[in-house]
Amino acid sequence: MADVTFLEWPFLEPRHRALAGALDAWAADAIGGDVHAHDDVDGDCRDLAARLGRAGWLAHAVPDAGGTHDVRTLCLVRETLARWSGLADFVFAMQGLGTGPIALFGTAEQRRRYLPPVRSGARLAAFALSEPDAGSDVAAIATTARRVGGGWRLDGRKTFISNGGIADHYVVFARTGEGEGTRGLSAFIVDADTRGLAVAERIRVIAPHPLATLAFEGCVVPEDRLLGAPGEGFKVAMATLDVFRPTVGAAALGFARRALDEAAARATARRMFGKTLADQQTTQAKLADMAVAIDASALLVYRAAWTRDVLGRPITREAAMAKLHATEAAQQVVDAAVQIFGGLGVTVGVKVEELYREIRALRIYEGASEVQKLIIARQLLGKGR
Repeated sequence: MADVTFLEWPFLEPRHRALAGALDAWAADAIGGDVHAHDDVDGDCRDLAARLGRAGWLAHAVPDAGGTHDVRTLCLVRETLARWSGLADFVFAMQGLGTGPIALFGTAEQRRRYLPPVRSGARLAAFALSEPDAGSDVAAIATTARRVGGGWRLDGRKTFISNGGIADHYVVFARTGEGEGTRGLSAFIVDADTRGLAVAERIRVIAPHPLATLAFEGCVVPEDRLLGAPGEGFKVAMATLDVFRPTVGAAALGFARRALDEAAARATARRMFGKTLADQQTTQAKLADMAVAIDASALLVYRAAWTRDVLGRPITREAAMAKLHATEAAQQVVDAAVQIFGGLGVTVGVKVEELYREIRALRIYEGASEVQKLIIARQLLGKGR
């Protein structure tokens, strides 16, 4: 049973505690026994989106036309889902990330058209920022968008796009040239069936998630698919990531909590040299380190979420700290759990083996750990000056 004492911390309100309990009960019943493989990950994602939509959980990731994101709720949902199913967490997060720019910057008509079907789970969304030569370095984006009669023509490639190949729409960032670097980017909504958009490659990764490379060749979208004003693409992307970056730390927290639970249960049951593993001081020290790392991560994650929700200010520094610490710590916690399981820990079908594959990508996507360190240092030095 995962530790829930963090729900009593002052960062959270009674409504958050009620939501966490209800979601945990639902997840235990609805997705707790799910096993996902590479064989039909596309179908699994569509099924999970439908189930999350019917149960109303996607409403927390995709607000209605006049709503806003509550980051503490996003973190609680991601932490809880990740503890039960990495793919369920992935689906929830992508529905939010792929509609976040529309919810934050879209016109009333854009929000009316795109948000409800994603919130219901009927359609899938995606966020297309990364390119072969532009991942964390957004200023290096090379995909172009040029004005043509009645709209914009997009040309270029995006890669490692989550939900790539199965999404019904993509929020695409392209260079429109209003300035150098990040000042010359704009954001567009591109429907998956738009002529000139093709799935160039499906990318198979260690955990079963749908990723793809997208090719844009003479892909023309109407004028009303522009999000915000020309040249505001970097602002759109960073504002969206400001909301969702702490939730990556929350997902890592969910993986870590599950790993600790599995490790504690294994240590209590496994006997060695006439004792249980839990009786061994080395195991006790390992479990203690895991527990401390988890609580430290939770403090950083929910501090960042509270700061945005309650104080209403940008959380660039807080979000970077939360993501950096929580993902790095979760990697160590999961690795320790595998070690406690011994050979069984690297056996396919054992939960800690699944967690070991799931956690690794979180230290990379939405800004690698090294980039988070740069962000934190620049914030620190900027304030110092």
